[in-house]
Amino acid sequence: MNLLFLGTGTSTGVPQIGCQCKTCMSDDSKDKRLRASVMMTEGNTKLLIDCGPDLRQQLLTNQIDSLSAILLTHEHYDHIGGLDDVRPLGKMELYAENRVLSVIERNMSYCFVDIKYPGVPSINLHEINENDFFLENIRIQPIRIMHAKLPILGFRVGKVAYLTDIKTIGNDSIEKLKDLDILVMNALRINSHISHLDLKEAIDIAVRIGAHKTYFTHMSHDMGLHEEVNRSLPENIQLAYDGLQIYI
Repeated sequence: MNLLFLGTGTSTGVPQIGCQCKTCMSDDSKDKRLRASVMMTEGNTKLLIDCGPDLRQQLLTNQIDSLSAILLTHEHYDHIGGLDDVRPLGKMELYAENRVLSVIERNMSYCFVDIKYPGVPSINLHEINENDFFLENIRIQPIRIMHAKLPILGFRVGKVAYLTDIKTIGNDSIEKLKDLDILVMNALRINSHISHLDLKEAIDIAVRIGAHKTYFTHMSHDMGLHEEVNRSLPENIQLAYDGLQIYI
């Protein structure tokens, strides 16, 4: 499997508009963070997890011209705002919880009417829940997590798991994440936040899960400089960055 980080930033991205902090002003490419998204490739199957407003730029930058399916963690705009940009990719299979699908049908009603105007995205909606399902013979295991009071999903594929926008995670979900090679999870910033893990909270959960390697994503400019923060982290935990590829 190949794991490609298309974006590792939070909802505002980095640099943040109008900000002149040291992170936003950094000339290190690892401090430039588009909205969070990853692509998992297994054989000929390409799975995109989340589809934020930077999708067009991410696909062009990484020369991606086809996707097998899109998995959505939840309905916030920084995770679904790029769905209209899938139109050149042909018919798209999209998997999400019923609540999320309802938001998409409402926001993109022009895609689901009986008579569509030419060129609109062609999207097939598939409802999922916490039960495992298969995509082209690949087993997808949804993982329940909480984004403040909003229940959302992460996904485990083999020995790789992608979890974003966590604030809390239950023991049952921790158990489903045992024996991972790669764990990807959010760590928003150094200081506490109402709906996202801060850096210390993320480290504590990563240690509990015990993956061989953990990468943090969905970071704001308040996380600080990539290289400085990385030097402070445990050996098996790192900050991800846009364009990072991991081969499993």
